[in-house]
Amino acid sequence: MAAVVAVDQLTKHLLESSVRGGGESKLIPGITLVNTRNRGIAFGLEAGSGAIVSVVIGLALLALLVYFARNATRPLLWLPTGLLFGGAIGNIVDRVREGAVTDFIKLPLGWPPFNLADTSIVLGVALLFAVIDRRRHDGP
Repeated sequence: MAAVVAVDQLTKHLLESSVRGGGESKLIPGITLVNTRNRGIAFGLEAGSGAIVSVVIGLALLALLVYFARNATRPLLWLPTGLLFGGAIGNIVDRVREGAVTDFIKLPLGWPPFNLADTSIVLGVALLFAVIDRRRHDGP
């Protein structure tokens, strides 16, 4: 969790010091660095509803914490939990500090810009489903 927050905040700081707000810079073919602010959930969903976003994030983290507490002995459950909490905290730090999340990775074909915290959340959800599915196949 701490590593995700640290890397997320470091990459956002590096971006902000190298790409001006609203600007962009080609990184490698197919990936552009942009300096944008997102007031919604991951990938720009529900933009402009800060209170709703905060409540949804808080409820999701509470549910994850309860699930983790009840299943803490499950192999590898700590990994998706850490990725999810780290990603959420990384973006919460931005919301508290700036009122919006810094997004900076832009892929082709109109995909909305995102950041490493968003990536961590997506990977965390996928791994959480894998851990839960493994439990379903292995039994309690």
